[in-house]
Amino acid sequence: MRRRYPAEFRRKVLDLVEAGRAIRQIAHDLGISEQTIYVWHRQHLIDTGRLPGPTSEDQAELVAARRRIAGRPS
Repeated sequence: MRRRYPAEFRRKVLDLVEAGRAIRQIAHDLGISEQTIYVWHRQHLIDTGRLPGPTSEDQAELVAARRRIAGRPS
């Protein structure tokens, strides 16, 4: 089951990564998976233009469009 983390928590984790802390240690200290941090970090790099790919905003628009097409409320 996927767990949702608050945006503020994600931001603090990414600040630790940007400060040079090891992802393995951050994950251990905070009790979250390394893979989760890697995914967040990669998306952060995309959102800030340092990697190519769909931004978080682009992905949210796609989800909303798919829901409208399927006839489900947003």
